[in-house]
Amino acid sequence: MAVRRPDEVTLRRRSRLPVWAQLGWRVGLVLGLLGLTLAVHWFERDGLKDTADGHVSFVDVIYFTMISITTTGYGDIVPVTNEARMFDALVVTPIRLFFVLIFIGTAYMFVLRRTWERWRMEKLRKELCDHVIVAGFGTSGSEAVDELIARGTRPDEIVVVDATADSLERAASLGCFTAEADATRDKSLQAVRIDQARAVIVSAGRDDTSILITLTARHLAPNIPISIVVRNEDNELLARQAGATTVINPVSFAGLLLAGSTEGAHLSDYIADLASSSGMVQLAERVVTDEECGKPLSALARGLGVRVYRDGKPYGFWEPEAGALQPGDCIVEILPTARAEAAD
Repeated sequence: MAVRRPDEVTLRRRSRLPVWAQLGWRVGLVLGLLGLTLAVHWFERDGLKDTADGHVSFVDVIYFTMISITTTGYGDIVPVTNEARMFDALVVTPIRLFFVLIFIGTAYMFVLRRTWERWRMEKLRKELCDHVIVAGFGTSGSEAVDELIARGTRPDEIVVVDATADSLERAASLGCFTAEADATRDKSLQAVRIDQARAVIVSAGRDDTSILITLTARHLAPNIPISIVVRNEDNELLARQAGATTVINPVSFAGLLLAGSTEGAHLSDYIADLASSSGMVQLAERVVTDEECGKPLSALARGLGVRVYRDGKPYGFWEPEAGALQPGDCIVEILPTARAEAAD
C-alpha cells in the first residue's frame, strides 16, 4: 500500500466517470461480446466438429467460445463449414484482440492509473497560473467557490486546499482541482503555486488557523490579494496584521443586514443582491481608464460609481476628490448583472 509522505501534496481533479461506472461498462461489454459469440456458435453448431465424440453439446459450445476468444484453440473442436470459419476469422479474431485491449485497460485503471494520474496532475500543477486558491472548504469556502463559478470563473481555475478528504469531494465534483494538505505549511501552498495565483480565499473554520494560513500565504506571496473569514471581531485586526487584504466577519455582516432591515423592508434585499451574482445588480472594482480621467465619478459610461480609492484612501461619490478621476484611481461601481441585461 502506498503511503503519502507528509510533505507530498498531490493535486487531483475528479474523473468524469466514477470507478464503478468505468469498471461496469467494461464488464458489460465483455459479457455482451461473450453472449453474442456464444449465441452464434450455438445456432450454427452444425458448422462445428468435435473430434472426441462427434457430438457438439451446449457445454462444448461454451468451451469452444471461451477457448476461441481467449486463445487460438486446441483443435479438439474445429469449424468445418465456410460460414463457421468466416465467422471465427472475421468476428471472433477481432473480439479476441478487443478482449486483450479491455484487459489491458482494466489493468491500467486499477494498477497503472494512480502513477499516471500523479504524473498528469504534477504536469497540470506546473502549468497552474492566474488561479484562485481556496484554503478551507467548509460552509463559507464552498459558498465562495459556488459564487466564483457563478461569476464566470472556470472550475479548473480554482484550487481547493483542505486537510479532509470528505470536504474535497464536492469541490472535485464541481470540476475544481483539489489538494489534500495542510494550508498552514509553506510546502502545501508552494505545491499549488501560490506565487502564480491571482487571489487567495481563506476560510479554515477557526480564526487562529485562518490567520496562520494568511501569515503563510503572505510570506510566500507578498503582493497577492488575500481574503479571510474571521468570526471573532477581536481577530479582525490580527487578520489584517497577518497580511489579509480583505477581512470578512459573517457575524457582523449578518448584524448589519438585520439592523438595516429595521429601517426599510428592502434594504437587506438590495445589499444581498449586490453581494450575489444571482441578483439584478452587482458590485465591481476596477482601475479607471484613460478616457475617464478628468471626469467625475458620476460620469461613468455603464456603471454607477459609489467610491474612489486614491493612494489607498477611500472617497465617496459626494466628496470633492470624486469630482475628477485621476490615473491610477480604483473605483467601485454598481453594474447590472447579465440577468438584468438579458431582461432588458
